[in-house]
Amino acid sequence: MFIGHFAPAFAARGITDEAPKLGTFFFAAQFIDWVFFTLAIVGIEKVRLVPGITAMNPLDLYYMPYTHSLLASALWALGFGMVVWIVTRNPVAATWGAIVVVSHWLLDLLVHRPDLTIAGGETRYGFGLWNHPSIEMPLEIGLVLLAYCYYIRRTKGPLVPPLILLVALLLFQAIDWFGAKPEQAGVGMYLLALLGYAILTALAFWVQTTRWHKNKVGLAVASVRR
Repeated sequence: MFIGHFAPAFAARGITDEAPKLGTFFFAAQFIDWVFFTLAIVGIEKVRLVPGITAMNPLDLYYMPYTHSLLASALWALGFGMVVWIVTRNPVAATWGAIVVVSHWLLDLLVHRPDLTIAGGETRYGFGLWNHPSIEMPLEIGLVLLAYCYYIRRTKGPLVPPLILLVALLLFQAIDWFGAKPEQAGVGMYLLALLGYAILTALAFWVQTTRWHKNKVGLAVASVRR
C-alpha cells in the first residue's frame, strides 16, 4: 500500500482541530517506511526484488523486524506521540499522531504477502491483497478518496491546494502501479521512495497553510485568514 497510508492522515486531521496539522500527519503516515528505507540504506533491514512474488510488485521484504513488526510499529508510534506531546503539550494531538503511525502496520497487513511479524519472530502475517489487483486498487483509491472528502468537509479554505495534493497522490500511485519497475533493490530505489514521501509531505504542509478546521469560528477564522 502506498497512498492508502495517507487516508488516516486526512481522517485524523478532519476529526479534531486539536490534532496535528496535515503535514505532520502525512509524515506520521509513512513514518514506518521513512525508518525502513533509512535502515535499508545502511543495511540493517533488507529487501530484494523477486519478479512474480506478488501480482502487483516484486518486493520481497524478508527482513524488517525493527520497523514492520507490530511491536516495533507500536514503539515507533509511542515515540512519535511523545515528540508531538513535547512540542504541543497536547495529549489529544500526541494520541492522534501515534494512531496514524501505527495505522501503517495495520494497512500493510491487508496488502502484504506474509512478511509482517508481531515481534520479529518466525511467524509471518499478511492477507496478500497485492495478489488481487482488482480488490487492492479500488480499495486503496477508495480509502484515500473517502478520507480526503471527509477532510474537505471538515475544513475550510480554497479548494485548489488540496486538489493539487490529491492529483499528486493519484499521479504517484499511478507511477507506482504502472511505471517501470526497478531492476534491483538498492540505495537508488530507497532514495527514490523517500523522495516521493518528501514531495507529498511538503505538499501537505503547504495545504495546511491554506485551510482551517470548521471548529474555528468568528475571530479565530479571521485571524487564520490573515
